[in-house]
Amino acid sequence: MSRPSSLASDRPMLLVQLSDSHLFAEDDGKLLGMNTRDSLEKVIEKVQAEQPDIDLILATGDLSQDGSLASYQRFHHLTTDLGNAARWLPGNHDEVPIMRSACANSDLLQSVVDLGHWRIILLDSSIPGAVPGYLADDQLELLELALSEAPQRHHLICFHHHPVSIGCAWMEPIGLRNADALFAVLDRHPQVKALLWGHIHQEFDQQRNGVRLLASPSTCVQFAPGSEEFQVDTTAPGYRWLRLHADGQLETGVSRVTGIDFEVDYSVKGY
Repeated sequence: MSRPSSLASDRPMLLVQLSDSHLFAEDDGKLLGMNTRDSLEKVIEKVQAEQPDIDLILATGDLSQDGSLASYQRFHHLTTDLGNAARWLPGNHDEVPIMRSACANSDLLQSVVDLGHWRIILLDSSIPGAVPGYLADDQLELLELALSEAPQRHHLICFHHHPVSIGCAWMEPIGLRNADALFAVLDRHPQVKALLWGHIHQEFDQQRNGVRLLASPSTCVQFAPGSEEFQVDTTAPGYRWLRLHADGQLETGVSRVTGIDFEVDYSVKGY
């Protein structure tokens, strides 16, 4: 299992999550009426203004809307301006082989990062050609091994699809299909402190068996919380920050941009 060397430090580690950017090959590509490149740029500007000392950027899937090499190159170019280490994982819109090509000769797709007193594990919950998520046997085995190797560390587990109900009826069928298998592994390892995902284009923060369950806004269009049918929210794009303390405590919050106005284009079906 490939991973960078540990940073032996008792200081808190600052992570920034960017999720569901849905970039296109074209500069003017829009999702439901919003220019996704423009919104990502505005979110990155806010990150730069608010978070000067980031230890790791986490990009938690759907970096691309069209799965094009150009869209991944654009994401890499824009986020490189943050000047920090980064890790990516795929979502249901991402084309994994093309993403791998875009990440060649880099550590962007490494699945385990040791950071201070924490271990961050990144899993691939995508199913080629499908919207819902599933953790294949190799991903569950990776998780079990990474947890077993480091019982003394605090663990943050990241993937794309939601493993619990978020209260949106239309999203119930497109979450993680084998969440029970995930929790069967996690429940054997008390060092797991938090799960972090994207996909739902909204903020989420709950607890399960003492483990923090976190999801975050998209850097583009938001979905309305509590909606029965597909519905876009008027809440602005944003990002999540996480501060991981040496004693296992986790502080986190969401920050959103201002000044983005757009008209929802409901002629686009799905997302």
